[in-house]
Amino acid sequence: MTAVEDRSRVETEGGVSSGLYTYDLAPTKKEGRRWGAYNVFTLWANDVHSLGNYAFAIGLFALGLNVWGILAAFALASVLLFLLLTLSGFMGHKTGVPFPVMGRMAFGIKGAKIPAVVRGAVAIAWFGIQTYLASSVLSALLVSMFPGLRAMDANSLLGQSTLGWITFLALWILQVLIVSYGMQMIRRYMAFAAPTTLITMCALAVWMFVRADGSISLSVDEPLIGAEMWMQILQGAALWVVIYGTFVLNFCDFTRSAKSRGSIVRGNVIGIPVNMLFFAVIVVVLSGAQFKLDGHVITSPTDIVRTIPNEFLLAAASLALITLTIAVNLLANFVAPIYALIDLFPRRLNFRRAGLVSAGIGLVILPWNLYNSPVVVNYFLGGLGALLGPLFGVIMADYWLLRKSRVNVPDLYTDDAQGEYHYRRGYNPRAVWAFAPSAAIAVTMALAPVFHAVAGFSWFIGAVLAAALYAVIADRTVQHRDVDGEALAVAAE
Repeated sequence: MTAVEDRSRVETEGGVSSGLYTYDLAPTKKEGRRWGAYNVFTLWANDVHSLGNYAFAIGLFALGLNVWGILAAFALASVLLFLLLTLSGFMGHKTGVPFPVMGRMAFGIKGAKIPAVVRGAVAIAWFGIQTYLASSVLSALLVSMFPGLRAMDANSLLGQSTLGWITFLALWILQVLIVSYGMQMIRRYMAFAAPTTLITMCALAVWMFVRADGSISLSVDEPLIGAEMWMQILQGAALWVVIYGTFVLNFCDFTRSAKSRGSIVRGNVIGIPVNMLFFAVIVVVLSGAQFKLDGHVITSPTDIVRTIPNEFLLAAASLALITLTIAVNLLANFVAPIYALIDLFPRRLNFRRAGLVSAGIGLVILPWNLYNSPVVVNYFLGGLGALLGPLFGVIMADYWLLRKSRVNVPDLYTDDAQGEYHYRRGYNPRAVWAFAPSAAIAVTMALAPVFHAVAGFSWFIGAVLAAALYAVIADRTVQHRDVDGEALAVAAE
């Protein structure tokens, strides 16, 4: 029986609705799940070592945290993230559904489009920005290798040089091609990129350590001390969790293909606490060694890469950073909007078409202009990011506190008024009532200058408020059934 015939049979016999159930949104078959612990680890091995994360972590050194303060911040953050991501990952493994479908439990079969669209909008913007950052590294490499291209990098068309357009479009096309082959191709690319990333960053740190005569500066000239230092450690840890506020929402997009809970736990242990502390060590070596050499605090590993005197090593390091950035984009900024778009237009889009639409939007927004506008990044993307905490709070409270992890998977795909997740015309008003005020408070804390001192904690405050509100006002009279979706499952991979 073909996948189309199997889907047709399920729609007619299983009571699912064609506007809610598609080949790509269907729960994964348990026997078809291929993600082991190594695949989960490679997800974090790539994402943790992104250029944006290095810029953030090195910024902690510039703000006055010493080496031990930075390590403490990342140790605390890694414990929090391990717990949050493991809870989120278990949801994906049990149900086998992607995030837009997962959200139907708490928000309803129609209301779930709210969290899916918010998550997808943030990802599309960052997809464009990350592609632009990778293209900048490629442009710098090409100019270094072929000085005659410098003239092509001096003009401007819609805010981008001719060389910039060429490198951006080349990387844009490459990512579209990878995504067009589905999640298994993304899994294979991660498996290739992860060791490349780790080896390159480790080699770069060793090279800098040798250049600095085997020692590093442990802090800037006037490091933070006392209460101020501890507040910065807590802020740094909180902001690191905020960076992953997107992933803790849609981690189920990946763990729906996990072989077992054990593979999620093992992959998370190596990929989060162990890998993040390894990342922190590289950060302190790079920043401390550079500060010892010339008293200058770097802003990104690309600052060091550009100083490599050997052209071959420069090319290898630059290509590794580009490979890494593409991996981050595929994981954090491509998969989420693809599923969100399929959920919005189930009859018109599949995984490949949704990937092209998502990439197209990421291109037409001219992301380099977004990146170069602090107002847009801070207020638009910062405001959207602040919404992720309250969404996470509602979804986690609904699944773990209210339902006790019991899920009626078939009812996630039906618009029958008697369905468990139909609520009121497809929306759960209690989830919205818990989300709205919590989101307003989180956004205000994140953006209003008067709350600058505690802005880094806005994600946590929004998540806790939303979870508490939802736990209080949620309807507890419904008898939640635990029904798996094996009869609906279509091997989409």
